[in-house]
Amino acid sequence: MTSKTSGSTALHAYLLLLPALVLLLAFTHYPAVATLIDSFFSTPKGARPGVWVGLENYQMMVSDPVFWKAATNNLWFALATIPFSIGLALVMALWVNERIAGRGFLRMAYFTPTVLPMIAVANIWLFFYTPGYGLLEQITGFFGLPSHNWLGDQSTALGAITLVAIWKEAGFFMIFYLAALQSLSPSLREAAAIEGASRWYFFRRVQWPLLMPTTLFVMINAVINAVRMVDHVVVLTRGGPDNASTLLLYHLYEVGFKFWDTAYAAALTVVLLAVLATVALFQFFVLDRKVHYQ
Repeated sequence: MTSKTSGSTALHAYLLLLPALVLLLAFTHYPAVATLIDSFFSTPKGARPGVWVGLENYQMMVSDPVFWKAATNNLWFALATIPFSIGLALVMALWVNERIAGRGFLRMAYFTPTVLPMIAVANIWLFFYTPGYGLLEQITGFFGLPSHNWLGDQSTALGAITLVAIWKEAGFFMIFYLAALQSLSPSLREAAAIEGASRWYFFRRVQWPLLMPTTLFVMINAVINAVRMVDHVVVLTRGGPDNASTLLLYHLYEVGFKFWDTAYAAALTVVLLAVLATVALFQFFVLDRKVHYQ
C-alpha cells in the first residue's frame, strides 16, 4: 500500500469519525470545561457580568446545610438502591432463566417498569402513596392499621422514593444478568449435576464468579442512577418535607433553575462529577482486578 493510499484511508476514517467527535466535544467536553470555569465566577445579573470569586462558591457549599442534608440523603439512597436493585435483579434473572411455566410473561412483567417513563412511574406510585384512598392505604386499612402520609412524613419520605427507584431499576439490570446467564455453557450445569453439587453451590462457585463482569457493569450504572435521580423527587415530594427527601441533583436543579444561582450550581456540578469520577475509577482499577473475563 502506497503512502498516498494510506493517507487517503486515514482521512476517510477521520471524516467518518468527525460527526461523533463534534457531538462529543459540543455536548460533553465543552460543557464540562465551561462548568468548571463558571464555578470560579459569580452569577451574572442582568447587564452585570460575572466576576472572578475564586473558591467562594465552594466555601458557600461547605457552609450550606441543605447541601449536606442532600448529600446525606443521597448517600443513604445509594446504599439502599444499589445493593437491593442489583440483588433483586439477579434473583429475578436466575428465576426466569429456568424452564418454568409462564417464563415469557414473567420476563415481560419484570421488564415493564423499565420501559415506562420515569414521570409516569412517579405518578403511578403517587397514587399508591396518596393518604386516605391510595392503594397502600387501602391495604393497611384492611388490616386495621392507621392511615399514614408516606410522602409527607420526614421518617418515610426518603424510603418511599427509594422503593420506587428499586422497583424501576431492578428490571433493567435483570436484562443484563439474564443475557449473561444465557451465555454460560450448559455443560457447566451438567458437570455440576454429575458431581452432585447443589444449586446454591453451583451458583456460588460457578455462576457468580462468571457473572462478575456483568456485576461490575451493572454496579457502575447503579451508582450513576443513584446520583442522577431527580424525576421521582420532583413529582413525589419536591424534596420535602423539610428537605427530608432532597437529593443532590434535585438540590442542584433548585439552585440553578429555581433560585437562578448558576455559579453555585456550577460548583455543585463540579463536585458531583468529581465524586462520580472517583467512584468510577475505584470500580475500574480496584474492583476490576477481582473480575475474571472469559
